[in-house]
This record gives sequence, structure tokens and C-alpha cells, in this order.
Amino acid sequence: MDFLDFAFMQRALLAAVLVGITAPAIGIYLVQRRQALMGDGIGHVAMTGVGLGFLLSASPVWMATLTSVLGAVLMELIRWYGRTRGDIALAMLFYGGMAGGVMFINLAPGGSNANLTSYLFGSLSTVSQSDVTAICLLAGFVVLVTLGLRRQLFAVSQDEEFARVTGLPVRALNLLTAVTAAVTVTVAMRVVGLLLVSALMVVPVAAAQQLSRSFAATFAIAVAIGVSVTIGGTVTSYYQDVPPGATIVLLTIATFMALTALAAPLARRRARAAASGQPAGDPAECAIPATREATDKVGV
Repeated sequence: MDFLDFAFMQRALLAAVLVGITAPAIGIYLVQRRQALMGDGIGHVAMTGVGLGFLLSASPVWMATLTSVLGAVLMELIRWYGRTRGDIALAMLFYGGMAGGVMFINLAPGGSNANLTSYLFGSLSTVSQSDVTAICLLAGFVVLVTLGLRRQLFAVSQDEEFARVTGLPVRALNLLTAVTAAVTVTVAMRVVGLLLVSALMVVPVAAAQQLSRSFAATFAIAVAIGVSVTIGGTVTSYYQDVPPGATIVLLTIATFMALTALAAPLARRRARAAASGQPAGDPAECAIPATREATDKVGV
């Protein structure tokens, strides 16, 4: 535990815990909506904010937050109105965001590839106290949204048409999900990196689904996996001098593979139970009750 003697490791571990909580917390809704790669696209856009932060001598975290939120809003607008040209517009948004970030960083005084690499793949030693403050505030917003509106967000993620008929503000909730995902990307970029954050949103959820078929249990298990791998990856990075983002993602994938192997007997037991006529706990069976519960929550 000697690594706790260093202030930079204390900051890095705190940031890692917050990342481990927030990334799976919003990732579970993205997986339900089949938008697993949204975090990757937002990460590309956030690079422009990082570059602007260096160019304008402002906080890269806050500038990346602003830029990624704007990018997430544009992504939702393109999804609503893009029609056949939507994929082209999204591609230009993603790659333009990355190119803009590279350009701004190189134009900034003292800009270098080292600065760029730390934001792309994460870095322990560069997490400052101001970064930790920003990450704490942003993580608080993500937790408030993902827990406080969990019924409504789940209802929209499961069936938009049914949620719309029952009176839920579907477009507003979709927009809030996109904005929350954008905030999560900026929370995670100092530890995991912009290019790898999407994996931490998706893979812990996929791993948790190997063990549980209910939303609440999947949520809790995914967050537990997220916290475990971010702490484990951060500590491993310190002792082995390897990139923290890559280490965390590889640990997450290894966890998914291990749980998949362990879950095989459980899946066979569920199949036998279904064949004998006993309830198998299909997650689809929970969708309509959860949606009705969401409408009750908002007084519909």
C-alpha cells in the first residue's frame, strides 16, 4: 500500500473509483438502446475541447465537457432528423472532432504529442487537483441522473413507442442520456483515455449480464466490476509502469471472459428450467412492468 503515500496516486485512485461508478451506470442504458459505441464517438468530439483548452489556456476537462455535450446534442439531432445521410454526418462529426483536437493541441503554446497521448490513453501522473474537483462534480451529475431517473430512462431504453404513448418525454430523456454519456466521457478521460472509455461503458455491463437477468442486479454488478477493474488497473499501472487505460480495459475484457465461462452452467440450468415450464427470468418480461412503473413515477 506504499502507493498511497503519493499524492498523485491518491488523486488517480479517487478518479478511478468515480470512473468505475459512472461509466457502467450510463453504459447500461446505452447497451439497452443498442448505442454501445456512442461513447467512442463522443470521445472523438471531446478531443476538440481538450485542444481548445490548451489553446485558450483554459481547463481541458471543462472545455472537453462543453464540446462533448454539444457533440452529443448534435448526435441526437442527427439521429432524429438525419434519415439516410445521418451516418455521413456522424462520421464527419467524429473525425472532425479528432482532427480539430490534434490541430488545436499543436497550435497551443507548448503543445506536444505527450499532452495528446495522456488524454487519448490516460495517465496517472497528470491527474491534477483541479481535475479531481471537476471529475467529482461531473460524476455527481451522472450518478444523480442515472439513479434518480432510472425508471424513466429504462422505460425509454426498452420501448420508445410505448414510453411515448404513456406520456413520457421521450426526446428529452434521450437527449439527457446523450448529455450524461458525454459528461461520463470527460470524467473518464484522465484515467482511461478518450479512445478507450467506450469499453468501460459497455464491457462491465456485458459481463454483468452473464450473471443476472434483472436490471437492478445488472446495474449493481456492472458498477462493482467497473470499480474493481479501475482500481486494479490503476494499481497495476503504478507497479508495472504500463498505460492505465489499456490495463483497465484489458482487465475488464478478462473479467468478461471469466464470467462468461462461469455463467455457462447457470445458462444451462435456466434452459432446463424453461424446458420444464418453470419461469426462466427473461429480461423481456420485466420491460413492460418497468415501463409502467416509470409512468407512475412521473404521474402519468
